[in-house]
Parts: sequence; structure tokens; C-alpha cells
Amino acid sequence: MIRILALIAFVLPATLQAQDAEPHMTLPRMTEIVLALDPDAQVSGAGFSFFIDDIPVLIFTDVGANRMRAMVPIRSAETMTPEEMQRVMQANFDSALDARYAVAQGQLWGVFLHPFRELEREQFISGVAQTVNVAKTYGSLYSSGAGQFGGGDSGNLQRDLIERLLEQGQEI
Repeated sequence: MIRILALIAFVLPATLQAQDAEPHMTLPRMTEIVLALDPDAQVSGAGFSFFIDDIPVLIFTDVGANRMRAMVPIRSAETMTPEEMQRVMQANFDSALDARYAVAQGQLWGVFLHPFRELEREQFISGVAQTVNVAKTYGSLYSSGAGQFGGGDSGNLQRDLIERLLEQGQEI
């Protein structure tokens, strides 16, 4: 009897959580979310293009492979200096969070990748927002806007800027 009660206590919370979980992502559901973000969004098969704060966002899905990718173009990667490339790699470690900087076809992109079916509405919206933020903050904070993961270089680099500007303002 005690074993059965322990099993019920273990399984019951998981069952209740499963009932509260969102339904799996589908293309019609993603379309509905994208159109809520930008009513002028273009839908083309399993892809989307739209704007957030005047920043173009591209989304590609592959339902069969259970993948999706949100992408924001940032700049040409071909003219990036080694220091700029290092800085985006540092940001990928601690301040880009769910978004990432990536290079493809000579272009620097902000990207968010996720399994398609398991993607929840808030995760999707947050991932798109973080991707737009890494594009907006490229060249300054290199941040997704969702905080920082400790142990990286971004916090110190950002504090260095604050200290430098405070020193410059000491004479005022």
C-alpha cells in the first residue's frame, strides 16, 4: 500500500503538469502568433518574414525534422575584425542567452533555434525578441536583453565602459 501511495504521489504531479502544458506547436499556431506580432507578416509555406521595431525577422521551419530557426541579418561578416568576431563569441557565452550570433553566407546573423513541436508560445516570442535584441545591441552591449549568464566576459567589458565614462566625467 505504501508503495502505491508513493507511486501516486510521484506520478500525479507530473500528470497534472502534462495537463497544463501547451499543445504542440503547429504551423497554423505559429502563423497565428507571428500575425499577432506583425499583422503585415508574410507567410510563405513553412516560412515567415516580418518586422519587429523596423528589424527584419525571417523564420524557417522544418516540421519533419522538428526544427525552427528565427534569423535577423546584422551586417556583413566578411569585414568583421578579429576583435569583433571574438566579441560576438564572448556574447554567445554569456549575454546573448537563447539567441546567438552566427555567420552564414558572408553575413552575421542573430539566430534563435529550437525544436519545433516542443516550442511554447512564450518561448517563441521571447526567442524572437532576444534575436532582435542581439541585432539592436550589436556594437554596444551584445545582449539579448534577457540578462547575463555568469562567468563570461561581457559583464566586465560593460563595467569597464561605465568606469571609463565615469572617469571622463570626473572633471565636470
